[in-house]
Amino acid sequence: MSIVFRAKFIIELRKKHVLPSALGARLFSKPWVIYAKKPFYGPKQGIEYLGRYTHKVAISNSRILPIQQDRISFSVKNYRKAGRKGISTLTHQEFIRRFALHILPRGFVRIRHYGILSSCSKKANLEKIRAQLPSLSIDVPQRIMHRVCPLCKKGALITLLRFDARGPPKSWKTMRAITLN
Repeated sequence: MSIVFRAKFIIELRKKHVLPSALGARLFSKPWVIYAKKPFYGPKQGIEYLGRYTHKVAISNSRILPIQQDRISFSVKNYRKAGRKGISTLTHQEFIRRFALHILPRGFVRIRHYGILSSCSKKANLEKIRAQLPSLSIDVPQRIMHRVCPLCKKGALITLLRFDARGPPKSWKTMRAITLN
């Protein structure tokens, strides 16, 4: 299956003129590993699959056993003993402490991008990719800085504050008052 997929994939890249012949020969010389499994049976199953990873909680309600006066018991999977299931019992304070370790700090997200899509290296990788694929033309809209009012086309706009991609800070109104004075 990997040989057929590799051949079809490289042929399509050559048809679109985005693959230099030297690179195509190198790609054919490497063994490809194809991971294929049954597709989802519909959109509902796809959403459920993604939901298990994006909205996973530290512990599900079904794993918590009856709560006693001073202790909480829950089912666990012991990976040191070949994945055997067992029961762990903790004090209320220790249970809450461990649960709180799974709460993400403000500004963090659960879904992460790795490789060429990672936030820290996206700009550098994008430039490298464009340099390697010169025949591929991607139009990236540039940031437009208005100096004239876009509505009335008169007057000059003055920049008071600039925010990064995360938006304004909580105290932006007081910052604006300071800037205006």
